[in-house]
Amino acid sequence: MHGEYKVPGGKLVVVDLDEQDGRIAGFRLAGDFFLEPDEALGAIDAAVNGLPVTASAAEIGEAIKAGLPADAVLLGFTPESVGVAIRRALQHATSFADYAWTIIDDEPRLPLLHVALDEVLTEEVGAGRRGPTLRFWNLAGPAVYLGSFQSYKNEVEPEAAERHGIPVIRRITGGGAMFSEPDNAITYSLYVPGDLVQGMSFQDSYAFLDAWVIEALKALGIDAFYAPLNDITSAKGKIGGAAQKRLAAGAVLHHATMSYDIDADKMTEVLRIGKEKLSDKGTTSAKKRVDPLKSQTGMPKAEVQEALKATFRKLYGGTDGALTEAELETAAERIRTKFGTREWLHRVP
Repeated sequence: MHGEYKVPGGKLVVVDLDEQDGRIAGFRLAGDFFLEPDEALGAIDAAVNGLPVTASAAEIGEAIKAGLPADAVLLGFTPESVGVAIRRALQHATSFADYAWTIIDDEPRLPLLHVALDEVLTEEVGAGRRGPTLRFWNLAGPAVYLGSFQSYKNEVEPEAAERHGIPVIRRITGGGAMFSEPDNAITYSLYVPGDLVQGMSFQDSYAFLDAWVIEALKALGIDAFYAPLNDITSAKGKIGGAAQKRLAAGAVLHHATMSYDIDADKMTEVLRIGKEKLSDKGTTSAKKRVDPLKSQTGMPKAEVQEALKATFRKLYGGTDGALTEAELETAAERIRTKFGTREWLHRVP
């Protein structure tokens, strides 16, 4: 069995192994990482051989740590990342390069339709009717997007939202509330088979699925990095956040919104952002938490979005595609029966 795992912000970890009587055998580690002394490579192989095939990535990492020489130095990877690569090998995980990707940069649509489309397109990938897809949202209006499990009354100032003409919507993913306006945000969704993140924890999969975005931002001159669990950030401040949903059919929705520009005064009027939310962010003001792409690149929003697409194509390929009439019709019906209903919006009062 063969497994690969590109450490977000680090190096490629490659593993080959067999299974004998429920245990790992014939294990060999390779990759473009740095490791000192040379003998440490054999120590890692020896630590892994004989482990049960049911061992978690964390358990494999602990075994490797115990087997490493005291003076070992690992650069570009960690013992836990070896564990992730092993789990991916054992569970026959796929990689980005295994798929023919479709990229959709669609016409502007209302936020409620975008939220419905996320559920529909993830289901389509899970059913095998659509291949893995990267879709950029283009907005025809503003919105506040509540996380699936957030309380409406705790997160939103309804009077301010109504005064500014901003609808409140609930999405199917968890995470925090987002405030978004058409010219101020770049949002994308990935609809992928579950095999792409096989063997990964939720935390590992977030950084893995957004690694191409970090590379794209670095190419634009932004010192971007991923901050667990789900923040795309830089030394100057948070750029955006991601959220994820794994459906029973086996497909994964992963989407992220990055601030291109922001009306901070309007945001803090519409959202209730309390001190507890900010307590672990090192700041006392929500306005200071976000540093938009406009100020960090000086580029028009359309050019930033094109740069993101270009990086994805360079790394993984991808052909231009479009939504089907059937997908749009299903999303419209989903708005009528779910996303546009008061029951869904206020399911957590």
